[in-house]
Amino acid sequence: MFPWHDWCMLDPANPLMLALLWVVLVGVLTALALRTFRRDQREYRRFKRFRTTKRRQLMLRRWLLISFSLFGGLALATLLASGAFAAPLLTEVQAWPWVAWLVGVLAARPTVTAGVLAGLAIGFIAVTVLAIISVRKEGEEVVSVGDVHAILPRNRQELVLGGLLSINAGVVEELLFRLALPALLFATTGNAVVAIVVSLLLFGLMHSYQGLTGIIVTTVLGAIFMAIYVLTGSILVTIIAHALIDLRSLVLIPMAIGGVHRIDGRRNPLAFTPKPKPVSVEPDAAKPASETPATDTPAPATSAPAEPAP
Repeated sequence: MFPWHDWCMLDPANPLMLALLWVVLVGVLTALALRTFRRDQREYRRFKRFRTTKRRQLMLRRWLLISFSLFGGLALATLLASGAFAAPLLTEVQAWPWVAWLVGVLAARPTVTAGVLAGLAIGFIAVTVLAIISVRKEGEEVVSVGDVHAILPRNRQELVLGGLLSINAGVVEELLFRLALPALLFATTGNAVVAIVVSLLLFGLMHSYQGLTGIIVTTVLGAIFMAIYVLTGSILVTIIAHALIDLRSLVLIPMAIGGVHRIDGRRNPLAFTPKPKPVSVEPDAAKPASETPATDTPAPATSAPAEPAP
């Protein structure tokens, strides 16, 4: 847990401080809503229409900067206001009967814990490898869950940005949605269930640009990250897990399937191969020779074009 100083915390026992905590919460929710529903969806629609890697890279850099400054800034401000409630919230959740039982099992049997972690890691790698083999064998496109196909890197310049976005998301999103925001919700409402559930729903809604499927999948992933945090008591473990999953999607799979690390975006400025335009065919030319009406006019003796009439 991070060593936060008591003097920078707001005490909800004081009515004025509680009011300030609610102001902070409303400010955080407003910032997230404006970014999600006013900017992310509109920018992603534009991004999907980009046909050059230069424009795509500019937008990816913009998203990286905004994510780092917005989510990182909100996480820092929230932790300064209510970070002291992260530890009490974790303690209360770990005291729930079924959670306490799981924590006790993992603590009493480290070999079981190591086996579970190893099994999860092996399963994660196996699923990834099988998916890559299947796609490469069938020659199909990468199957994506949610509307995320457009953001997959097309060349090694975009691949670098994909890696940076993955690591950044692992850090700032986990600090905000698994540590800071639940602590703020717990400080204002005093209810651990509300703190956990609302933070998970907000995490899912932040990915609304991916469509309904994307919201559902990211909410489930958020619940998994929250379970990892609660069972291990370490936010660092969830940061690593989040970053690895994003690196799988935005780095490993594009490299293994598309070979994007071998494509130089400076020599291949188009992010997509343009589809050939359909050739228009005259109706009569499209008919079979047997359907062409016969004529009594004799054929010309030469194939040279006729001279234009005077």
